[in-house]
Amino acid sequence: MKVKINRNAAKVFNNALNSPEGQGKMIRVYVTVDHGDHAQYDWKFDTPNEHDEIVHSDKEIAILLDKCDPFLEAIWIQYFHVPEPEFVISSLNHSHHH
Repeated sequence: MKVKINRNAAKVFNNALNSPEGQGKMIRVYVTVDHGDHAQYDWKFDTPNEHDEIVHSDKEIAILLDKCDPFLEAIWIQYFHVPEPEFVISSLNHSHHH
């Protein structure tokens, strides 16, 4: 499993992890909707469980991924400020949505 994160997303994640809500937690990326050939993704604060793999991104942020979900094998997390602030999470292996 691998994770790439753009610089903006890394900054947002680091700020979130340093907030009171993020203390002692990690970032989990998960599939919200599986459409068969593509998926939609989101993220939340969480702690690891026995089904997780902790993947260190190219920006040195640890991301929790469910190692049983093929849509999480290679994830690209981006954060854009325009046209409005938003995360775009996609799979490098599948067609995607955020």
